[in-house]
Amino acid sequence: MMEGSSGAGAGPGAGAGAASSITMTPYQILHHLTSCNAVVVFSWSHCCMSTVAKTLLFSLGVGPTVVELDDHAAGPAIHALLFQLAAGTHQQPLPAVFVGGKFLGGVQTLMASHINGTLIPLLKQAGALWL
Repeated sequence: MMEGSSGAGAGPGAGAGAASSITMTPYQILHHLTSCNAVVVFSWSHCCMSTVAKTLLFSLGVGPTVVELDDHAAGPAIHALLFQLAAGTHQQPLPAVFVGGKFLGGVQTLMASHINGTLIPLLKQAGALWL
């Protein structure tokens, strides 16, 4: 787990509050994390493209919620959901970046948004930046 993350990789109910005995489906975990956090990055801890995505966001002053799927109990099931989301984008499913509760895409979309100038306004709109 990266510094600045919310600990969302700790388990299936992580971030759900004190009632962690409630079992959440992978879809519920994904929906909860992405709707309750301005920026969420689902990643593999040893993936170079995931590192690029996280580094870019941190360098912009964003503290994304980082979910390392290889350390998460529901990681394989969440990865399968992300694979379905990425199917129409011709990108790898990880890293998967969500901004303002919406699926932005992978590292290619993140970098393209940064280069074309649309990323900063999107991050501001989501409440991830206060510049």
